[in-house]
Amino acid sequence: MDSLRDFGRILVIAGAVLAAAGTLLMLNGKLPLRLGRLPGDIAYHGRNGSFHFPIVTCLILSAALTLLLWLIGLFRR
Repeated sequence: MDSLRDFGRILVIAGAVLAAAGTLLMLNGKLPLRLGRLPGDIAYHGRNGSFHFPIVTCLILSAALTLLLWLIGLFRR
């Protein structure tokens, strides 16, 4: 029974994370700093094409996910 309880908790947490991510994506145009268009992201627009690499966005998302997973691991002990 405990394994089902743990699996249920994981599903609830995953659902909350997905709902939060969906809300952020829906509000992305209304936020003052848009994900993927932060200062420091690399964007090159030439005559024959363009290149966009959101390095600052990747760093911020990596730090946020690292903190989230660390907190989940902390509470699982």
